[in-house]
Amino acid sequence: MGGTKKKTLASMEKSQDEDSTDASKAGGAKKKTTTKEVKGPGERRRVDVLMPKLSDAEFMKPLSSMKAITIYTAARSLNVNASVARTILASLETKGFVRRVGGFSGHYVWAPISRA
Repeated sequence: MGGTKKKTLASMEKSQDEDSTDASKAGGAKKKTTTKEVKGPGERRRVDVLMPKLSDAEFMKPLSSMKAITIYTAARSLNVNASVARTILASLETKGFVRRVGGFSGHYVWAPISRA
């Protein structure tokens, strides 16, 4: 919203003339310009999450009584952040403790698999 306004043509010409006279007074020496390194658009910094040191059975204790498990209900019952709960649920899914039963676009619903 704020910022500098666009200069008029007359004032741009004056500043251009001043730059050319300054260069001629300095004996024609050119000013050195430095280039800044630009990071690519795909470069991201990876942030690791701190996982609690519990076994899979200890993770499943509070979750096994639930019919439907979401990221936020798991985070609340395990007393961890949502990002940590998402990592825990993904690892439990790969190990076969829970299965995904619904949801879409990152908001999934899991159900515990009963071990008989």
